[in-house]
Amino acid sequence: MRAVVFDWDGTLADTLSLMYVATEEVVQGYGLRLTWADYCRLWTPDWRALYRSIGLPEPDIEEAGRRWWAAYRGRDEGALLPGAGEALERLHAAGYPLALVTAGHRDTVGAQLRRHGLERLLPVRIHGDDLPEAKPHPAPLLAAVRALGLGPTAAGTAYVGDALDDMRMARAAGARAVGIDSGLGDAAALRAAGADETAASVAAWVEGFLAGV
Repeated sequence: MRAVVFDWDGTLADTLSLMYVATEEVVQGYGLRLTWADYCRLWTPDWRALYRSIGLPEPDIEEAGRRWWAAYRGRDEGALLPGAGEALERLHAAGYPLALVTAGHRDTVGAQLRRHGLERLLPVRIHGDDLPEAKPHPAPLLAAVRALGLGPTAAGTAYVGDALDDMRMARAAGARAVGIDSGLGDAAALRAAGADETAASVAAWVEGFLAGV
């Protein structure tokens, strides 16, 4: 394995419930209802597509996005998932280059990384507002691999994420797709989306990965 690249929300950061609360608040403002189960079923890194699937009219979608960023509290309230920080430390100590590819915006995720002291462990970071392409397009992951100095392909790289589109992006880029169980997809759904392997958490996957090296 040449490098390990991670998703952020729901994989390293315990922010999915905060993202849902902000989305629920926004759609209620348009007279719609969104349950947690529906949010998990409909979620995609493409927030415009998410609002379309919820039923917002096209003229309201850009304004809904602005309202979401105003409502979202994960930037200063989201915690790391148990063992996630220690798992990154273990991979770093073992000599693996690490990177982040997230649908979150640079200013928000950057604030979270600084608050948790993870900037040095994830020196290469591709955010949702960095490129025109979004997950499941392979471009964000390939950009991270290039920034790590590993060439034009993701061969020999693992991408660790919790969403179905994370698995689709990894497979499209030629990386090993590692699925982390979360509200967005259980092990069966992650494998159906292309996961090569699944784990209950990042900490559990890193434990097994390093034990097998």
